[in-house]
Amino acid sequence: MGLFDIFSRGKKETLDKGLEKTKESFFSKLNRAVAGKSKVDDAVLDQLEEILVTSDVGVDTTLKIIDRIEERVARDKYINSEELTRILREEIAALLMENSSDDVDDFSVPEGKKPYVIMVVGVNGVGKTTTIGKLAYQFKQRGLSVYLGAADTFRAAAVEQLVIWGERVGVPVIKQKMGSDPASVAFDTLNSAKANNADVVIIDTAGRLHNKINLMNELTKIKNVMSKVIPDAPHEVLLMLDGSTGQNAFEQAKQFTAATEVTALAITKLDGTAKGGVVIGISDQFNIPVKYIGLGEGMEDLQVFRRKDFVDSLFGE
Repeated sequence: MGLFDIFSRGKKETLDKGLEKTKESFFSKLNRAVAGKSKVDDAVLDQLEEILVTSDVGVDTTLKIIDRIEERVARDKYINSEELTRILREEIAALLMENSSDDVDDFSVPEGKKPYVIMVVGVNGVGKTTTIGKLAYQFKQRGLSVYLGAADTFRAAAVEQLVIWGERVGVPVIKQKMGSDPASVAFDTLNSAKANNADVVIIDTAGRLHNKINLMNELTKIKNVMSKVIPDAPHEVLLMLDGSTGQNAFEQAKQFTAATEVTALAITKLDGTAKGGVVIGISDQFNIPVKYIGLGEGMEDLQVFRRKDFVDSLFGE
């Protein structure tokens, strides 16, 4: 077995462990629903609908899955409760494949965009700053030079935390005094990164959500200022969502996709929750690719989201 195979197996084991609570909760409910049943009937489908909703898959996505299963039950009269798991797996896999662009192979950035600029958005408390640190670590591991911009100038803790992560990972952090204009921090960061021929820039932003108009104006201003330094920046707007909050994550996704043009999602804290179904619903409802998932506290515990691996871990190989 080669080094790459060992590394891949280690990542898959982390994913299996991270989704363990979701898997146990989901299948214990499913097993109770089909216990003693010889076929999939309306009662089983009603219970399945309830299981999916309570697993935070979301109502709209749940109804889509149930409709597809009903079609197959009507077509294939012989379907029994033992086959339900296989069909459910197939339909969830199909849904994930339909509603995302191709999986990202690894922590890499497109060629021809240097520096590649990522603007990170999301409410406070979702693991935004920590995930930025982990992302910087993963990029650096691949030989890329990274600059971080502390543009969340409204919280001293956010700037301090980003500086700590910068020191830990060994990447520069550009900051200004508290209360400074976030767009000014982004401007300085891009200029420094450009002058030093950096490969990647990650800009942290404030996580306030109490006023959508202010949020929209602030994010738009940051983007406009960045584009003066690098014409097509930001190349990516990455929305961080806390998977353990379930339906709140849906609401946050609605707010931020309304406030700015989100191009990718990172769903954090999946290891500590049974609400991993939120990945399925968010991927389906927003048609924005889930790019990264957080599965623990360690630097290595941020993973690129691979749909097939996710379904395999949720249902078993």
